[in-house]
Amino acid sequence: MEVNCAGCAGCCLDWRPLSPAALDHERRGERVPLDDSYNLVPLARDEVKRFVEAGEGDVLTPRLFEPGAGDGKRRLGGHEVAAVDGKPVFFVGLRKPPKPVAPFGGERRWLRTCVFLDPETLQCRIHGDDRYPGDCADYPGHNLVLDQETECERVEDGHGGTRLQDRGDPPTGNLALGPQAIGTKVFVHPAPERLHETVDRLVRGRLRRADRAEFVAGAVASAPGSLAVDETRLESVRDQVVAASSWASNAIAAWESMAGACGDSAVEAATRVDERFGAPSTPGWNRDNGDKG
Repeated sequence: MEVNCAGCAGCCLDWRPLSPAALDHERRGERVPLDDSYNLVPLARDEVKRFVEAGEGDVLTPRLFEPGAGDGKRRLGGHEVAAVDGKPVFFVGLRKPPKPVAPFGGERRWLRTCVFLDPETLQCRIHGDDRYPGDCADYPGHNLVLDQETECERVEDGHGGTRLQDRGDPPTGNLALGPQAIGTKVFVHPAPERLHETVDRLVRGRLRRADRAEFVAGAVASAPGSLAVDETRLESVRDQVVAASSWASNAIAAWESMAGACGDSAVEAATRVDERFGAPSTPGWNRDNGDKG
């Protein structure tokens, strides 16, 4: 598999305002997310744990789903939520603040991007780090294995060029589907009675730090391959995430305070906000790191 990523970042940002065609959530299954985030990458339990241990649990956010055909369900905050044994199902991904970016050779605009995307180089600040998500490293391998359209192809259709250069042998090491995903990528919350107001805020895009921490902690406290959740561990991790103050979450607050509406011009916007809070640098693009194989 060979992908030309330079100047793109289509899989790292919400470029729906720039698309000539309607784009739906990037997802593998039939279940519809309750939130409106685009390209929210599911993190494995061990990946969530590494972010928490690095003091960056505050950059994580949950995703819950509408029930699919045959799914169990639970009504929370006035919304039907996919559930197992009455416990809501969720995964955890990275937050997406608005940043001034210029993908696909266009004008700089305010778009929601992965918290770790450098708006200047359009590279990931944690690429190669042990926190770099496996699904990001493998992308678009899972789509190719499942015979689904890739973000690379969507960018090609909307903005030209060749992004997906060679399908080759796509990686499948992080692909977890079905029951084996429970407790490793897909989690259940053990106390749904605590979530009525949280689910309502999630649907409205108004999650609070404590709301996000509840789910992050639930993922870390989950037992792989099981619906069991250690509630003592959940409480401890939740407190740790609520107390976290990483450079990334501080930068998110700054971006949100200055951003225009999504899709608006950002030609005059500063792009080095992340660095003010201590963000790691990116290497820049060259022929050797412009392609991902």
